[in-house]
Amino acid sequence: MKNRKENKSISGIGWKDKFGYGMGEVASGVTFGLVQSVLQKYYTDILGIGVISVMLLFVLARFWDAANDTICGHIVARLKPDESGRYRRWFKWFAVPLAASTVLMFVKLPGLSSTAYFIYACVTYVLFGMIYTCLNVPYGSLAQAITIDSNERASLSVARSVGGVFGAIPALILISFCYTTNADGSKQMSYPIIIGGVVAISLLSLVCYVILYRGTRERNITHYEDKAGQKGIFGRSVKALLTNKAFMVAACIAMLYLASQQFSMSYSTYLFQYYFDAPGLTMLPTVFAYLPVAVMMFCATRLGNKYGRRELCSYGLLVAGLGNFILYFIHTDNVWLYIAVLLLSGIGTTFIYLLIWSIASDAIDHVYLKSGVEEAYAYSFFSFMRKLGHCVAAVCVNMALWKIGYEGNVLNAANITDSTLVEMYTYSVLVPALLYFATFILLRFVYPLGKQAVEQQQKEKEAKSRG
Repeated sequence: MKNRKENKSISGIGWKDKFGYGMGEVASGVTFGLVQSVLQKYYTDILGIGVISVMLLFVLARFWDAANDTICGHIVARLKPDESGRYRRWFKWFAVPLAASTVLMFVKLPGLSSTAYFIYACVTYVLFGMIYTCLNVPYGSLAQAITIDSNERASLSVARSVGGVFGAIPALILISFCYTTNADGSKQMSYPIIIGGVVAISLLSLVCYVILYRGTRERNITHYEDKAGQKGIFGRSVKALLTNKAFMVAACIAMLYLASQQFSMSYSTYLFQYYFDAPGLTMLPTVFAYLPVAVMMFCATRLGNKYGRRELCSYGLLVAGLGNFILYFIHTDNVWLYIAVLLLSGIGTTFIYLLIWSIASDAIDHVYLKSGVEEAYAYSFFSFMRKLGHCVAAVCVNMALWKIGYEGNVLNAANITDSTLVEMYTYSVLVPALLYFATFILLRFVYPLGKQAVEQQQKEKEAKSRG
Protein backbone atom coordinates (compact mmCIF):
# COMPACT_ATOMS: atom_id res chain seq x y z
CA MET A 1 0.00 0.00 0.00
CA LYS A 2 1.30 3.41 -0.98
CA ASN A 3 0.59 6.70 0.67
CA ARG A 4 0.89 10.23 -0.59
CA LYS A 5 1.18 13.10 1.86
CA GLU A 6 0.28 16.66 0.99
CA ASN A 7 1.20 19.75 2.94
CA LYS A 8 -0.43 20.13 6.32
CA SER A 9 -2.43 23.20 5.40
CA ILE A 10 -5.86 21.75 4.73
CA SER A 11 -7.88 24.86 5.54
CA GLY A 12 -7.52 28.61 5.41
CA ILE A 13 -8.58 29.05 1.80
CA GLY A 14 -8.38 32.51 0.26
CA TRP A 15 -10.12 34.56 -2.39
CA LYS A 16 -8.04 33.00 -5.16
CA ASP A 17 -9.40 29.54 -4.34
CA LYS A 18 -12.97 30.82 -4.17
CA PHE A 19 -12.69 32.81 -7.40
CA GLY A 20 -10.98 29.97 -9.25
CA TYR A 21 -13.49 27.43 -7.95
CA GLY A 22 -16.41 29.67 -8.90
CA MET A 23 -15.02 30.05 -12.42
CA GLY A 24 -15.26 26.27 -12.75
CA GLU A 25 -19.04 26.58 -12.50
CA VAL A 26 -18.99 29.36 -15.07
CA ALA A 27 -17.00 27.02 -17.33
CA SER A 28 -19.49 24.17 -17.05
CA GLY A 29 -22.52 26.44 -16.69
CA VAL A 30 -22.11 28.22 -20.01
CA THR A 31 -22.24 24.91 -21.89
CA PHE A 32 -24.85 23.24 -19.68
CA GLY A 33 -26.90 26.44 -19.96
CA LEU A 34 -27.19 25.73 -23.66
CA VAL A 35 -28.69 22.33 -22.81
CA GLN A 36 -31.08 23.91 -20.30
CA SER A 37 -32.24 26.89 -22.33
CA VAL A 38 -31.53 26.35 -26.03
CA LEU A 39 -31.13 22.67 -26.98
CA GLN A 40 -34.75 21.58 -26.52
CA LYS A 41 -36.07 24.33 -28.81
CA TYR A 42 -33.19 23.86 -31.26
CA TYR A 43 -34.15 20.20 -31.65
CA THR A 44 -37.85 20.93 -32.25
CA ASP A 45 -37.67 24.16 -34.24
CA ILE A 46 -34.48 23.87 -36.32
CA LEU A 47 -33.84 20.13 -36.65
CA GLY A 48 -37.57 19.41 -36.74
CA ILE A 49 -37.40 16.51 -34.26
CA GLY A 50 -40.76 15.64 -32.71
CA VAL A 51 -41.31 16.28 -29.01
CA ILE A 52 -41.78 12.58 -28.19
CA SER A 53 -38.49 11.77 -29.96
CA VAL A 54 -36.74 14.54 -28.02
CA MET A 55 -38.13 13.13 -24.78
CA LEU A 56 -36.91 9.63 -25.69
CA LEU A 57 -33.47 11.02 -26.53
CA PHE A 58 -33.08 12.60 -23.08
CA VAL A 59 -34.48 9.55 -21.27
CA LEU A 60 -32.32 7.00 -23.11
CA ALA A 61 -29.22 9.14 -22.54
CA ARG A 62 -29.80 8.78 -18.80
CA PHE A 63 -29.58 4.98 -19.08
CA TRP A 64 -26.11 5.39 -20.53
CA ASP A 65 -25.23 7.93 -17.83
CA ALA A 66 -25.94 5.28 -15.18
CA ALA A 67 -22.89 3.42 -16.46
CA ASN A 68 -20.88 6.39 -17.73
CA ASP A 69 -20.96 8.41 -14.50
CA THR A 70 -20.02 5.48 -12.26
CA ILE A 71 -17.21 4.39 -14.60
CA CYS A 72 -15.85 7.94 -14.61
CA GLY A 73 -16.02 8.10 -10.82
CA HIS A 74 -14.14 4.79 -10.56
CA ILE A 75 -11.37 6.02 -12.89
CA VAL A 76 -11.05 9.36 -11.07
CA ALA A 77 -10.81 7.60 -7.71
CA ARG A 78 -8.26 5.03 -8.84
CA LEU A 79 -5.78 7.20 -10.75
CA LYS A 80 -2.77 8.08 -8.66
CA PRO A 81 -2.42 11.84 -8.00
CA ASP A 82 0.26 13.73 -9.91
CA GLU A 83 2.01 17.00 -9.09
CA SER A 84 -1.21 18.98 -9.65
CA GLY A 85 -3.29 16.71 -7.41
CA ARG A 86 -6.05 14.22 -8.13
CA TYR A 87 -8.71 16.33 -9.78
CA ARG A 88 -7.28 19.48 -11.40
CA ARG A 89 -5.49 17.60 -14.20
CA TRP A 90 -8.85 16.54 -15.66
CA PHE A 91 -9.53 20.16 -16.60
CA LYS A 92 -6.42 20.14 -18.80
CA TRP A 93 -7.43 16.91 -20.49
CA PHE A 94 -11.10 17.56 -21.30
CA ALA A 95 -11.70 21.32 -21.56
CA VAL A 96 -11.00 21.39 -25.32
CA PRO A 97 -13.03 18.21 -26.07
CA LEU A 98 -15.99 19.70 -24.16
CA ALA A 99 -15.89 22.88 -26.25
CA ALA A 100 -15.73 20.83 -29.46
CA SER A 101 -18.57 18.49 -28.45
CA THR A 102 -20.74 21.49 -27.52
CA VAL A 103 -20.38 22.94 -31.01
CA LEU A 104 -21.06 19.53 -32.60
CA MET A 105 -24.43 19.34 -30.82
CA PHE A 106 -25.53 22.45 -32.69
CA VAL A 107 -24.07 21.69 -36.12
CA LYS A 108 -26.90 21.24 -38.62
CA LEU A 109 -25.73 19.05 -41.47
CA PRO A 110 -27.71 20.04 -44.60
CA GLY A 111 -30.08 17.69 -46.37
CA LEU A 112 -30.59 15.01 -43.72
CA SER A 113 -33.90 13.28 -43.08
CA SER A 114 -35.71 13.68 -39.77
CA THR A 115 -34.53 10.19 -38.76
CA ALA A 116 -30.92 11.06 -39.60
CA TYR A 117 -31.16 14.29 -37.59
CA PHE A 118 -32.50 12.30 -34.64
CA ILE A 119 -29.58 9.83 -34.84
CA TYR A 120 -27.09 12.70 -35.13
CA ALA A 121 -28.68 14.39 -32.13
CA CYS A 122 -28.44 11.18 -30.08
CA VAL A 123 -24.75 10.65 -30.90
CA THR A 124 -23.65 14.24 -30.28
CA TYR A 125 -25.74 14.67 -27.12
CA VAL A 126 -24.41 11.45 -25.58
CA LEU A 127 -20.85 12.43 -26.55
CA PHE A 128 -21.32 15.82 -24.90
CA GLY A 129 -22.69 14.15 -21.76
CA MET A 130 -19.74 11.75 -21.50
CA ILE A 131 -17.16 14.53 -21.81
CA TYR A 132 -19.12 16.80 -19.47
CA THR A 133 -19.05 14.04 -16.85
CA CYS A 134 -15.26 13.73 -17.18
CA LEU A 135 -15.06 17.36 -16.06
CA ASN A 136 -18.02 17.56 -13.70
CA VAL A 137 -17.07 14.62 -11.46
CA PRO A 138 -13.53 15.91 -10.74
CA TYR A 139 -14.88 19.43 -10.33
CA GLY A 140 -17.53 18.35 -7.85
CA SER A 141 -14.97 16.31 -5.90
CA LEU A 142 -12.48 19.19 -5.86
CA ALA A 143 -14.13 21.00 -2.92
CA GLN A 144 -13.26 18.09 -0.63
CA ALA A 145 -9.63 18.38 -1.71
CA ILE A 146 -9.43 22.16 -1.32
CA THR A 147 -10.48 22.21 2.34
CA ILE A 148 -11.69 19.91 5.09
CA ASP A 149 -13.64 22.63 6.92
CA SER A 150 -17.41 22.46 6.33
CA ASN A 151 -17.82 26.22 6.78
CA GLU A 152 -15.16 26.90 4.16
CA ARG A 153 -16.85 24.41 1.87
CA ALA A 154 -20.06 26.39 2.37
CA SER A 155 -18.22 29.46 1.06
CA LEU A 156 -17.04 27.39 -1.92
CA SER A 157 -20.66 26.34 -2.48
CA VAL A 158 -21.67 30.00 -2.62
CA ALA A 159 -18.79 30.77 -5.00
CA ARG A 160 -19.89 27.88 -7.21
CA SER A 161 -23.50 28.98 -7.19
CA VAL A 162 -22.60 32.58 -8.01
CA GLY A 163 -20.51 31.21 -10.86
CA GLY A 164 -23.61 29.34 -11.98
CA VAL A 165 -25.51 32.63 -12.27
CA PHE A 166 -22.90 34.09 -14.59
CA GLY A 167 -22.65 30.77 -16.42
CA ALA A 168 -26.36 30.80 -17.23
CA ILE A 169 -26.40 34.32 -18.68
CA PRO A 170 -24.83 33.69 -22.15
CA ALA A 171 -27.35 30.97 -23.06
CA LEU A 172 -30.24 33.10 -21.79
CA ILE A 173 -29.10 36.01 -23.93
CA LEU A 174 -28.79 33.70 -26.92
CA ILE A 175 -32.28 32.20 -26.56
CA SER A 176 -33.80 35.66 -26.09
CA PHE A 177 -32.26 37.24 -29.20
CA CYS A 178 -31.99 34.38 -31.69
CA TYR A 179 -35.33 35.05 -33.42
CA THR A 180 -36.07 36.51 -36.83
CA THR A 181 -39.48 37.79 -38.02
CA ASN A 182 -41.14 36.17 -41.02
CA ALA A 183 -43.19 37.99 -43.66
CA ASP A 184 -46.43 36.99 -41.90
CA GLY A 185 -45.22 38.46 -38.61
CA SER A 186 -44.45 35.11 -36.92
CA LYS A 187 -41.08 34.58 -35.27
CA GLN A 188 -38.65 31.69 -35.67
CA MET A 189 -35.21 30.75 -34.46
CA SER A 190 -32.28 31.84 -36.62
CA TYR A 191 -29.69 29.11 -37.12
CA PRO A 192 -26.78 31.46 -38.00
CA ILE A 193 -27.32 33.34 -34.73
CA ILE A 194 -27.54 30.06 -32.79
CA ILE A 195 -24.34 28.51 -34.15
CA GLY A 196 -22.39 31.78 -33.81
CA GLY A 197 -23.47 32.10 -30.19
CA VAL A 198 -22.62 28.48 -29.44
CA VAL A 199 -19.08 28.86 -30.80
CA ALA A 200 -18.52 31.98 -28.69
CA ILE A 201 -19.90 30.29 -25.57
CA SER A 202 -17.72 27.21 -26.11
CA LEU A 203 -14.59 29.39 -26.32
CA LEU A 204 -15.64 31.17 -23.12
CA SER A 205 -15.94 27.79 -21.39
CA LEU A 206 -12.40 26.92 -22.41
CA VAL A 207 -11.00 30.15 -20.95
CA CYS A 208 -12.85 29.62 -17.66
CA TYR A 209 -11.44 26.09 -17.26
CA VAL A 210 -7.94 27.54 -17.60
CA ILE A 211 -8.73 29.98 -14.77
CA LEU A 212 -10.12 27.12 -12.66
CA TYR A 213 -6.95 25.09 -13.13
CA ARG A 214 -4.63 27.95 -12.30
CA GLY A 215 -6.67 29.42 -9.46
CA THR A 216 -7.17 26.39 -7.20
CA ARG A 217 -4.93 24.12 -5.14
CA GLU A 218 -5.61 20.69 -3.68
CA ARG A 219 -4.63 20.63 -0.01
CA ASN A 220 -6.58 17.74 1.43
CA ILE A 221 -4.93 14.72 -0.20
CA THR A 222 -4.19 13.37 3.24
CA HIS A 223 -3.50 9.83 2.14
CA TYR A 224 -3.80 8.35 -1.29
CA GLU A 225 -4.12 4.60 -1.26
CA ASP A 226 -3.31 2.61 -4.37
CA LYS A 227 -6.28 0.24 -4.29
CA ALA A 228 -6.03 -1.04 -7.83
CA GLY A 229 -5.31 -4.51 -6.54
CA GLN A 230 -8.24 -4.63 -4.15
CA LYS A 231 -11.25 -6.50 -5.42
CA GLY A 232 -14.82 -5.44 -4.90
CA ILE A 233 -14.19 -1.81 -3.91
CA PHE A 234 -16.53 -0.54 -6.64
CA GLY A 235 -19.41 -2.78 -5.56
CA ARG A 236 -18.90 -1.98 -1.89
CA SER A 237 -18.86 1.74 -2.63
CA VAL A 238 -22.10 1.58 -4.63
CA LYS A 239 -23.80 -0.46 -1.90
CA ALA A 240 -22.67 2.00 0.77
CA LEU A 241 -24.01 4.93 -1.23
CA LEU A 242 -27.37 3.30 -1.88
CA THR A 243 -27.87 2.43 1.79
CA ASN A 244 -26.78 5.79 3.24
CA LYS A 245 -29.91 7.78 4.02
CA ALA A 246 -28.25 11.20 4.18
CA PHE A 247 -26.51 10.77 0.84
CA MET A 248 -29.50 9.33 -1.03
CA VAL A 249 -31.90 11.98 0.24
CA ALA A 250 -29.42 14.74 -0.65
CA ALA A 251 -29.10 13.26 -4.14
CA CYS A 252 -32.88 13.16 -4.56
CA ILE A 253 -33.13 16.76 -3.36
CA ALA A 254 -30.56 17.82 -5.96
CA MET A 255 -32.43 15.84 -8.64
CA LEU A 256 -35.81 17.46 -7.91
CA TYR A 257 -34.39 20.95 -7.58
CA LEU A 258 -32.52 20.66 -10.88
CA ALA A 259 -35.70 19.31 -12.50
CA SER A 260 -37.61 22.41 -11.38
CA GLN A 261 -34.87 24.71 -12.72
CA GLN A 262 -34.56 22.81 -15.99
CA PHE A 263 -38.30 22.69 -16.60
CA SER A 264 -38.74 26.42 -16.01
CA MET A 265 -35.85 27.40 -18.29
CA SER A 266 -36.81 25.04 -21.12
CA TYR A 267 -40.57 25.54 -21.03
CA SER A 268 -40.42 29.33 -20.68
CA THR A 269 -38.98 29.61 -24.22
CA TYR A 270 -42.30 28.27 -25.54
CA LEU A 271 -44.46 30.14 -23.01
CA PHE A 272 -42.97 33.52 -23.85
CA GLN A 273 -43.14 32.96 -27.60
CA TYR A 274 -46.76 31.77 -27.75
CA TYR A 275 -48.60 32.74 -24.54
CA PHE A 276 -47.06 36.17 -23.92
CA ASP A 277 -45.97 36.77 -27.55
CA ALA A 278 -42.70 38.19 -26.17
CA PRO A 279 -39.81 35.82 -27.03
CA GLY A 280 -37.33 38.64 -26.45
CA LEU A 281 -38.24 38.58 -22.74
CA THR A 282 -37.50 34.87 -22.30
CA MET A 283 -34.44 35.50 -20.18
CA LEU A 284 -36.17 37.81 -17.68
CA PRO A 285 -37.77 35.15 -15.43
CA THR A 286 -34.38 33.58 -14.83
CA VAL A 287 -32.74 36.99 -14.37
CA PHE A 288 -35.38 37.96 -11.81
CA ALA A 289 -35.00 34.61 -10.09
CA TYR A 290 -31.26 35.25 -9.78
CA LEU A 291 -31.56 38.85 -8.52
CA PRO A 292 -31.90 37.77 -4.85
CA VAL A 293 -28.70 35.75 -5.29
CA ALA A 294 -26.80 39.00 -5.90
CA VAL A 295 -27.91 40.18 -2.45
CA MET A 296 -27.82 36.98 -0.42
CA MET A 297 -24.50 35.63 -1.72
CA PHE A 298 -22.71 37.87 0.80
CA CYS A 299 -24.47 36.40 3.83
CA ALA A 300 -25.72 32.94 2.77
CA THR A 301 -22.71 31.13 4.24
CA ARG A 302 -23.00 32.93 7.55
CA LEU A 303 -26.77 32.37 7.79
CA GLY A 304 -26.41 28.72 6.82
CA ASN A 305 -23.79 28.17 9.51
CA LYS A 306 -25.89 30.00 12.11
CA TYR A 307 -29.34 28.53 11.45
CA GLY A 308 -28.46 25.33 9.59
CA ARG A 309 -28.32 24.72 5.87
CA ARG A 310 -31.16 22.21 5.95
CA GLU A 311 -33.43 24.54 7.89
CA LEU A 312 -32.70 27.64 5.82
CA CYS A 313 -33.04 25.98 2.42
CA SER A 314 -36.17 23.97 3.19
CA TYR A 315 -38.32 26.93 4.22
CA GLY A 316 -37.06 28.87 1.22
CA LEU A 317 -38.37 26.09 -1.02
CA LEU A 318 -41.75 26.34 0.70
CA VAL A 319 -41.87 30.05 -0.16
CA ALA A 320 -40.93 29.25 -3.78
CA GLY A 321 -43.75 26.73 -4.10
CA LEU A 322 -46.24 29.24 -2.69
CA GLY A 323 -45.07 31.84 -5.21
CA ASN A 324 -45.84 29.50 -8.10
CA PHE A 325 -49.25 28.66 -6.62
CA ILE A 326 -50.05 32.38 -6.49
CA LEU A 327 -49.33 32.55 -10.22
CA TYR A 328 -51.62 29.59 -10.79
CA PHE A 329 -54.54 31.20 -8.96
CA ILE A 330 -54.23 34.69 -10.46
CA HIS A 331 -53.63 33.29 -13.98
CA THR A 332 -52.32 36.54 -15.38
CA ASP A 333 -51.69 37.38 -19.02
CA ASN A 334 -49.61 40.38 -17.95
CA VAL A 335 -46.00 39.39 -18.59
CA TRP A 336 -44.62 41.90 -16.10
CA LEU A 337 -46.90 40.72 -13.27
CA TYR A 338 -45.89 37.13 -14.07
CA ILE A 339 -42.21 38.03 -13.86
CA ALA A 340 -42.70 40.08 -10.68
CA VAL A 341 -44.39 37.22 -8.83
CA LEU A 342 -41.63 34.88 -10.02
CA LEU A 343 -39.29 37.12 -8.05
CA LEU A 344 -40.97 35.74 -4.90
CA SER A 345 -40.09 32.22 -5.98
CA GLY A 346 -36.59 33.43 -6.75
CA ILE A 347 -36.23 34.72 -3.20
CA GLY A 348 -37.36 31.33 -1.91
CA THR A 349 -34.91 29.29 -3.97
CA THR A 350 -31.95 31.59 -3.31
CA PHE A 351 -30.62 29.67 -0.33
CA ILE A 352 -30.78 26.19 -1.83
CA TYR A 353 -29.27 27.57 -5.01
CA LEU A 354 -26.34 29.01 -3.06
CA LEU A 355 -25.92 26.15 -0.57
CA ILE A 356 -26.86 23.00 -2.51
CA TRP A 357 -23.20 22.11 -3.06
CA SER A 358 -22.51 22.55 0.63
CA ILE A 359 -25.36 20.14 1.39
CA ALA A 360 -23.81 17.74 -1.14
CA SER A 361 -20.42 18.04 0.59
CA ASP A 362 -22.02 17.33 3.98
CA ALA A 363 -23.69 14.20 2.57
CA ILE A 364 -20.49 13.04 0.86
CA ASP A 365 -18.56 13.55 4.11
CA HIS A 366 -21.23 11.53 5.92
CA VAL A 367 -20.93 8.51 3.65
CA TYR A 368 -17.12 8.74 3.80
CA LEU A 369 -17.09 8.79 7.61
CA LYS A 370 -19.59 5.93 7.87
CA SER A 371 -18.34 3.68 5.06
CA GLY A 372 -15.04 5.06 3.74
CA VAL A 373 -16.46 5.83 0.28
CA GLU A 374 -14.18 8.22 -1.59
CA GLU A 375 -15.56 11.51 -2.86
CA ALA A 376 -15.10 10.64 -6.54
CA TYR A 377 -17.43 7.64 -6.22
CA ALA A 378 -19.94 9.66 -4.22
CA TYR A 379 -19.92 12.66 -6.52
CA SER A 380 -20.22 10.57 -9.68
CA PHE A 381 -23.42 9.03 -8.30
CA PHE A 382 -24.58 12.47 -7.14
CA SER A 383 -23.91 13.77 -10.66
CA PHE A 384 -25.99 10.95 -12.15
CA MET A 385 -28.90 11.79 -9.86
CA ARG A 386 -28.73 15.41 -10.98
CA LYS A 387 -28.88 14.25 -14.58
CA LEU A 388 -32.01 12.30 -13.69
CA GLY A 389 -33.42 15.69 -12.76
CA HIS A 390 -32.77 16.77 -16.33
CA CYS A 391 -34.60 13.64 -17.46
CA VAL A 392 -37.60 14.41 -15.24
CA ALA A 393 -37.73 17.94 -16.65
CA ALA A 394 -37.42 16.69 -20.23
CA VAL A 395 -40.33 14.31 -19.74
CA CYS A 396 -42.47 17.06 -18.21
CA VAL A 397 -41.59 19.63 -20.89
CA ASN A 398 -42.14 17.35 -23.87
CA MET A 399 -45.28 15.71 -22.51
CA ALA A 400 -46.72 19.18 -21.89
CA LEU A 401 -45.84 20.21 -25.46
CA TRP A 402 -47.25 16.98 -26.88
CA LYS A 403 -50.46 17.54 -24.92
CA ILE A 404 -51.03 20.88 -26.68
CA GLY A 405 -50.06 19.46 -30.09
CA TYR A 406 -46.64 21.05 -30.54
CA GLU A 407 -44.57 19.47 -33.33
CA GLY A 408 -41.67 21.58 -34.46
CA ASN A 409 -42.09 25.26 -35.22
CA VAL A 410 -45.66 24.91 -36.48
CA LEU A 411 -47.68 26.74 -33.83
CA ASN A 412 -48.09 30.49 -33.83
CA ALA A 413 -50.17 32.98 -31.91
CA ALA A 414 -52.81 33.05 -34.64
CA ASN A 415 -53.94 29.43 -34.40
CA ILE A 416 -53.46 28.49 -30.76
CA THR A 417 -56.82 28.22 -29.03
CA ASP A 418 -57.63 29.86 -25.72
CA SER A 419 -57.77 26.47 -24.02
CA THR A 420 -54.31 25.62 -25.35
CA LEU A 421 -52.92 28.84 -23.92
CA VAL A 422 -54.55 28.13 -20.57
CA GLU A 423 -52.96 24.68 -20.52
CA MET A 424 -49.57 26.10 -21.44
CA TYR A 425 -49.70 28.64 -18.62
CA THR A 426 -50.94 26.08 -16.09
CA TYR A 427 -48.06 23.70 -16.79
CA SER A 428 -45.55 26.54 -16.53
CA VAL A 429 -46.44 27.28 -12.89
CA LEU A 430 -47.87 24.06 -11.45
CA VAL A 431 -45.03 21.70 -12.40
CA PRO A 432 -42.34 23.79 -10.65
CA ALA A 433 -44.64 24.33 -7.65
CA LEU A 434 -45.11 20.58 -7.12
CA LEU A 435 -41.38 19.96 -7.51
CA TYR A 436 -40.60 22.68 -4.95
CA PHE A 437 -43.03 21.21 -2.42
CA ALA A 438 -41.64 17.70 -2.89
CA THR A 439 -38.11 18.99 -2.35
CA PHE A 440 -39.22 20.90 0.76
CA ILE A 441 -40.69 17.75 2.32
CA LEU A 442 -37.56 15.69 1.63
CA LEU A 443 -35.17 18.34 2.92
CA ARG A 444 -37.07 19.37 6.04
CA PHE A 445 -38.52 16.06 7.23
CA VAL A 446 -36.38 13.26 5.74
CA TYR A 447 -32.83 14.59 5.30
CA PRO A 448 -31.04 13.84 8.62
CA LEU A 449 -28.12 16.31 8.58
CA GLY A 450 -29.44 19.32 10.43
CA LYS A 451 -27.30 21.97 12.10
CA GLN A 452 -26.24 19.91 15.12
CA ALA A 453 -25.51 16.80 13.06
CA VAL A 454 -23.25 18.78 10.71
CA GLU A 455 -21.36 20.32 13.63
CA GLN A 456 -20.78 16.86 15.14
CA GLN A 457 -19.68 15.55 11.76
CA GLN A 458 -17.13 18.37 11.47
CA LYS A 459 -15.57 17.27 14.77
CA GLU A 460 -15.33 13.69 13.48
CA LYS A 461 -13.63 14.87 10.28
CA GLU A 462 -11.08 16.91 12.18
CA ALA A 463 -10.34 14.01 14.51
CA LYS A 464 -9.95 11.66 11.55
CA SER A 465 -7.59 14.04 9.74
CA ARG A 466 -5.39 14.35 12.83
CA GLY A 467 -5.35 10.56 13.25
